[in-house]
Amino acid sequence: MNILLWILQILTALLYTASGVMKVFMFDKISKDVPSFGAMPRQAWAALGVLELICALGLVVPSAFRWHPMLTVLAAAVLAIESLVFIGVHVKYRETGTIIMVIVLGLLMAFIAYGRMFLNPII
Repeated sequence: MNILLWILQILTALLYTASGVMKVFMFDKISKDVPSFGAMPRQAWAALGVLELICALGLVVPSAFRWHPMLTVLAAAVLAIESLVFIGVHVKYRETGTIIMVIVLGLLMAFIAYGRMFLNPII
């Protein structure tokens, strides 16, 4: 279970890092191709991108250094909640593929939070 959780933490951290970088640094370039980016102001997307970057670090760093490993649980829980927001946004714009991806990511984040809290906590 520990190995599975680490693999999920690292892979999702990489994914959320890419997503955060795009929202913060490449918004103007990518927003032209994604209709749902019009749902919120650019500043809101940038804030969500920064949140994703912080949480991506939180998925790995606290557990890796055994420094407040509950921060990993918190980061995963925050990203799971963020997924709920994104599901609503993408449903409004009928972006089916993105909805499925966000649901899967949200479930993975919930699993990581649960796994690191109850199944195999980092002590």
